[in-house]
Amino acid sequence: MGSTVSQNAFEWSYTDEPHATRRKQMLKKYPDLKKLFGIDTRFKWEVSLWVSLQIGACMIIGAFDDVICWPWIVIAAYWFGGTINHSLTLAIHDISHNTAFGQSRWFANRLFGMWANLPLGAPMSISFKRYHIEHHRYLAVDGIDTDLPTYWEAKFFRNTFLKAIWMLLQPFFYSIRPLVVRPKKPGYLEFLNFLFQFIFDVLIWYFCGIRAIAYLVLSTVLSMGLHPMAGHFLSEHYMILFGHDTYSYYGPMNAITFNVGYHVEHHDLPYVPSCSLPDVKARAPEFYSSLPHHTSWTRVLWKFITEPTLGPYARIKRPTRKDAHQQ
Repeated sequence: MGSTVSQNAFEWSYTDEPHATRRKQMLKKYPDLKKLFGIDTRFKWEVSLWVSLQIGACMIIGAFDDVICWPWIVIAAYWFGGTINHSLTLAIHDISHNTAFGQSRWFANRLFGMWANLPLGAPMSISFKRYHIEHHRYLAVDGIDTDLPTYWEAKFFRNTFLKAIWMLLQPFFYSIRPLVVRPKKPGYLEFLNFLFQFIFDVLIWYFCGIRAIAYLVLSTVLSMGLHPMAGHFLSEHYMILFGHDTYSYYGPMNAITFNVGYHVEHHDLPYVPSCSLPDVKARAPEFYSSLPHHTSWTRVLWKFITEPTLGPYARIKRPTRKDAHQQ
């Protein structure tokens, strides 16, 4: 694996992803890390607060429908609703690892994921889990890990203007890419996710009006594009810094994003709930002190868009594994 990023191709690695190896080393040296596995008892209430705030915002929009103009809807969706909805997408990420109710209560976790999904406007929690678990198991494996940009994305979005457009359209690429790269037949849980979401959207539309629905959808779309919080999409696995698979972010935004910035720690020990990820770093500091990390998502976003040596191709890839296609 090289030390510089190519402008024209992905960086190919023919070694196993590093997290499984580091996990074994860490647990051997610090077996007490297993005590961090489990659930966060506050997590359910924090997520429910975010959901309730968005429902409350919709009620306010409905109550003042004749006063609130569309520009204010967009501004509120970007700064207020976008912050909440982006945090909820990261809550869904946490829930996909069963850290809300524990590994034994898988159905409760799935239902809670649907609850966290409601303010996003479109169903995604069940499908996200199915693809995200493969992202952990087959990190950077070509044709399996749908977090990787496609070749078309890497070749087309090359200059500053086009990279800004690519980031603006991230919610659409994240939604459509899995259907192109690795389509999966939907199951009954996807149907249940869709049904709950449809009923919720209809109720919001009926009681609060079309502007409230637009506010929720815009909150999701805007927050996942050119938004300060969207920098985490780039900071986690893009080679902004050096030739590593995964990078952590240590900064204040972790406080409202369920510690998603502790991303190396998360991939090392995915069954540790988000609240305990800082403890992983604190208890095994020698495993993280020498790794490159980020301190600003906004800086990552700016650097990615403006530097000509960076783009969607700035990712490590691994050859396709036959066993993955059997999942």
